[in-house]
Amino acid sequence: MATDAPPPSKEQHRLPTTEEFTEVQESAEFGELRRSYRSFAFPLTVGFIVWYLLYVLLSIYAGDFMGIELFGNINMALVLGLAQFLTTFLIAWWYARHAAAQLDPKADAIKSRMEGGA
Repeated sequence: MATDAPPPSKEQHRLPTTEEFTEVQESAEFGELRRSYRSFAFPLTVGFIVWYLLYVLLSIYAGDFMGIELFGNINMALVLGLAQFLTTFLIAWWYARHAAAQLDPKADAIKSRMEGGA
């Protein structure tokens, strides 16, 4: 089975001390990493939960609306249900792009500094 991942490194990394972890956790750089993650993940999570609950509530209380036939046997409920899957995949794709561009470089910098002792 082929993989794009490089083989694991044979070099030993220095393990940071508890004090070093605490120091990094309290640093401005780590705070920026945490803010960057939260400012992306929390609003999207809330938005998706609201979107999901709206679908459920429409299914329960707006049967006439959800039963509107758009074309053939395809009704509003089916289209909105499939849109749930589509938005799930779009959010995952968007998060992967955000993480690769914004989060991973910051996290890698912190990790290499902690493992390298710099």
